[in-house]
Amino acid sequence: MLPLILLLTMSCNNSDEVEYVPIADDPFEELNLPETYFNYSNIPLPDYYTASQFPPQFQFQEVTAYDNTPSDNPITDAGATLGRVLFYDIKLSANGTVSCASCHQASHGFSDPNVLSQGFDGELTRRHSMGIVNSRFYAGGKFFWDERAETLEDQVLMPFQDEVEMGLTLEELVNIANNQAYYPPLFEAAFGNETISSDNISKALAQFIRSLISTTSKYDLARSEVSSPTSNFPSFTNLENQGKNIFFSPRTLSNGVIGNCIGCHQTEAFIGPFPSTPIPLTTFATSNGLDAISTTDLGVSEATGNPNDIGKFKVPSLKNIGIRPPYMHDGRFATLEDVIDHYSNGIQDHPNLISPLVNDNGETGQFNFTQLEKDALVAFLNTLTDEQMISDEKYTNPFL
Repeated sequence: MLPLILLLTMSCNNSDEVEYVPIADDPFEELNLPETYFNYSNIPLPDYYTASQFPPQFQFQEVTAYDNTPSDNPITDAGATLGRVLFYDIKLSANGTVSCASCHQASHGFSDPNVLSQGFDGELTRRHSMGIVNSRFYAGGKFFWDERAETLEDQVLMPFQDEVEMGLTLEELVNIANNQAYYPPLFEAAFGNETISSDNISKALAQFIRSLISTTSKYDLARSEVSSPTSNFPSFTNLENQGKNIFFSPRTLSNGVIGNCIGCHQTEAFIGPFPSTPIPLTTFATSNGLDAISTTDLGVSEATGNPNDIGKFKVPSLKNIGIRPPYMHDGRFATLEDVIDHYSNGIQDHPNLISPLVNDNGETGQFNFTQLEKDALVAFLNTLTDEQMISDEKYTNPFL
């Protein structure tokens, strides 16, 4: 991407001939980077991201209203390019064996096919790796299943410092980066100088991750044919349209409360609730009745100390959900069918359930899907897989 630095020198015989002598090896020899930047900063968004086209009763904000990009760290092409290199660089771990991408694999929707991820020394992480596509639109701005990171900029530095995941201190991280010839010019292009700091590492990684936006799934391509998300999509199968209708439509649960799937996976980016949603909570994570009692993992309460947050976990986007098994924070469900069975008749009476999963009398509700409805929901959820996005060269490993 950047040219080899050359030095103009006079020849030894004092003639007018000049020769170009490289003052250093090509700093990008290890990297497969384009001659011009990929577009990260101005990814086209469909009109249903910039204005909600759901009927008024849904009361959804536009997807762009959920944007958590801070004013001091907008996405730039140079910054996200640096972030891409940092994301895939296995040198940035205690023994040079793992990278961010080890636990967030593009082919698996930027998640991990294993229940728990393997860290630099072979130890396993405590929770399943969350998918990170559409992270830019996590309106609450907090990250990890327990929302212990206040911002994405905070989150991206934590795995480097985790004793299981990458095993470094921030000082060690900066020193390793300083020892790679390709980083100083990448930092200069991104931030105007070659100084490598943990703050700029954080900003570059956050820029790259915020650029992971899904707008080219089967759902999106079919959506372009109609003016409303609640219309039947001509290029969907009957089963896929039926599943979409079930996902969007209000339904009376077994406890008499009306609810729907999209209440927790909002908008056409299928993301968690908007902060203005009138729910009297300290968090916008939810408890979905996985257990009746939380024991070894208290969820968001571990970060907030609030007992009302016990058993609540962050709601990730459903984009690419079909290629992201296993599911939930602990990877307990191997298939989408297992997940839908849970909501159909497996919701447990946890103390921190919220409506519609519990009514005013404390009765737990089940969706009670028929087998045909379960099949339709699986078919619909598989339309959210974005093969074009996850195979896009700008998101692939630049070291290959």
